Formats: sequence, structure tokens, C-alpha cells
Amino acid sequence: MKFQFYSNKEFGKENFTYLNMGDETFLTEKEQLIKLGFEVDGDVIMAESVEEAIEKYKSNFIYVIEDYSNSHPESALANFFIEMYKSIFKKKNKSN
Repeated sequence: MKFQFYSNKEFGKENFTYLNMGDETFLTEKEQLIKLGFEVDGDVIMAESVEEAIEKYKSNFIYVIEDYSNSHPESALANFFIEMYKSIFKKKNKSN
């Protein structure tokens, strides 16, 4: 699977989200993130699972060539919304 990670300077690099580039909704979701102030952070990450992609992102270790595996768009989408919720909640707490 191919993942693209996004961060927003306002929230800091530790608050990130990602998209599975194989999802049918990838371009629409990417456009929404850009409108929310997120920027592409780093190169595309090739990984067999969401967990592996996050580990590579956090360690800044990206493989250039790796075999594709079966996609799990449900987990990527669920994690996207979880990370968005965390980012919004943190922003609300800062403003209080």
C-alpha cells in the first residue's frame, strides 16, 4: 500500500494524519485536508499495514521500493477521522 502523510504547522508534526493512496476517495480527501491547512509531509511511504506506515513516518525511514500488498481502506479512513478528531479537540483545548 502507498500512504501519504499530512501535517499542519499549527498543530505540530506530532499531530498528523495520512491517506491510503489506493482509496477511491484519495483525491477528494486530499483536497479537503489541503483546504483545512494541512500540507504533504515527506515522501510517499510504502507499507504492508497502517501500523508499519506510521512507524516509518515517525522514524523518517522510507523505503523507495517495496511490494504492494492488499489494501485495507476501511482502517485508513477510520484512522483519518480519529486523527482529525484529535487535532480538532486539541485546538479547542488550546483556545480555552
